[in-house]
Amino acid sequence: GFVAITWPVWQWLWFEWMSNQYYSHGLLILPVALFLAVQRFRNDPELVYAPGHGSLAGVVALAIGLAAYLFALQQRAYYLAAFAMIGMLAGLVWAVAGGTVLRKLAFPIGYLVLMVPLPMLDRVTLPLALFTGLCSGSLVQFLGLPVAINGNAIALPNADLVIGAQCSGVNSLITLVALLVLVAYLLDGPVWSRIALVLLAIPLALAGNILRVATLLFVARAWGADAAFTFYHDYSGIIFFVAVLLLILPITRALQFGRLRAEVI
Repeated sequence: GFVAITWPVWQWLWFEWMSNQYYSHGLLILPVALFLAVQRFRNDPELVYAPGHGSLAGVVALAIGLAAYLFALQQRAYYLAAFAMIGMLAGLVWAVAGGTVLRKLAFPIGYLVLMVPLPMLDRVTLPLALFTGLCSGSLVQFLGLPVAINGNAIALPNADLVIGAQCSGVNSLITLVALLVLVAYLLDGPVWSRIALVLLAIPLALAGNILRVATLLFVARAWGADAAFTFYHDYSGIIFFVAVLLLILPITRALQFGRLRAEVI
């Protein structure tokens, strides 16, 4: 019944995952959350369902979530309907299995929030593109490359470039937040280190993107704009994202993280 009622939102989510460059990783969130929930059941005997463990408060929460979902769906506010759907799922677990089970499955359910595309991201791409252009241009100027910076437009002696939405770093930022939230959950560590790790997604993504655009400017100066944008632009993003991922291990050690938590092994 839950799947049937929420099917329109799942269809919308699938379309967004397939077409929205910022949320292509959303396709992986659901199986990851499902795996984490299954591991909690396998490793925690308190999660085994027993009759009578349901909650009337969960029924109320489910009803509120359903009302919010139907209203958002009627308004065609699909992203709000998706959030309400996740609230419905939490209410359903609460109503059927009780508050203890809901608390233990809070992260797998809450992690689903990161699969929902947000419509307001387009509002931050231009400011981030301007910031990236300014920082990247200033960096290559400092390293001796003659450039002129005007907003997100950068003029080289042999090419004029515009730092657009694809170079804003929003894609890397969203993906990195989803990954570091997962890492913070999987590893043993103090609360402050978990918060710090997630917050580090912002400077890591921005720094990686600025360095990527800076190297793109050097490629454009040496081999021309065509070489920079037809080859280097497409592959450099993957390289710099992998480089940022390699920093996660030393960062987790510096933040005093330990081994994998027992309930997720």
